[in-house]
Amino acid sequence: MTSDTAPTPVPRYDLHCHLDGSVRPSTIDDLAREQGIALTAPVEHLVTAPVDCGSLTRFLPYFDLPLQVLQTPEALRRAARELVEDFHTDGVVYGEVRFAPQLHGERGMTQDEAVSSVAEGLAAGRDATEVATGLLLCCLRHQTPQESLAVAETALRHQNAVAGLDLAGDEQCYPATPHRGAFELAHAAGLACTVHAGEAAGPASMWEAIDVLGARRIGHGVRCVSDRALLDRLRREGIALEMCPTSNVQTGAVAGLLEHPAAGLLGEGLPVTINTDARTTSATTLGHEFSMLRDSTQWTTEYEELAQSHAAHAAFNPPTAAEPPRTCQQQQ
Repeated sequence: MTSDTAPTPVPRYDLHCHLDGSVRPSTIDDLAREQGIALTAPVEHLVTAPVDCGSLTRFLPYFDLPLQVLQTPEALRRAARELVEDFHTDGVVYGEVRFAPQLHGERGMTQDEAVSSVAEGLAAGRDATEVATGLLLCCLRHQTPQESLAVAETALRHQNAVAGLDLAGDEQCYPATPHRGAFELAHAAGLACTVHAGEAAGPASMWEAIDVLGARRIGHGVRCVSDRALLDRLRREGIALEMCPTSNVQTGAVAGLLEHPAAGLLGEGLPVTINTDARTTSATTLGHEFSMLRDSTQWTTEYEELAQSHAAHAAFNPPTAAEPPRTCQQQQ
């Protein structure tokens, strides 16, 4: 895995990072051995998606083994703590970690126990590194509205530790509207919300995320470029886009890095942020994401600073009060 750790002009923020996609391969190997889980191939082959994965449905199975070993409080605490350590190595000063607690009950762990375990791991990592974190809980599109309500209720029981609610999954196959109740509950309690959209499906999924679920950030959102009215809405309301270039190519959301819209959208004044998505599944770091953008697109140092300014402003649990994001004109 590339680990670009050179000093950056501004502190790094990673707003879109899935815990189960960011467990160290060595840790997965250790946990599998401790738990008596036989591996059918070298662990890296089982948890790292190929560059030419091509679709979200072919990308998601690489989360299966990490989920299988993250079914105990101890495993969740370790994975969360190590992820904060990896943020620190990557030059990240603030990282938001998201996971779906309802997927960690195969051995009897409750959602409350799962959230508490991840929160404890994040706190241990913060104490060791001084990296600030935010915790997001994910509802899942393919699950029932009742299951999503249960996740939202769990988030509210842990509002001292949980910074936001998310909806993840394949928006092409599963609409967001059935999960409205969970997001209305979160909004009523003042909990920030983001929604995966504009990744596997087009602009309509982003309109739904904004108008039906009240999303203030969009996970990925790379397919917005064809809808001028949507671009105007995103710019006007400051709805941040959590783009993840390596992952966006792997899932087929964009054809390649040269076609990635991040630089163009930043130039048009949209609040684009750059993130890792799944550090292990995509074999990446935030430093690597910026390095690839610099090498492959019309990316500039000013764009990197601008993306980080947007991320600081869009953070759900910012370590300090963020300054208003700058525009390209202000950078010049």
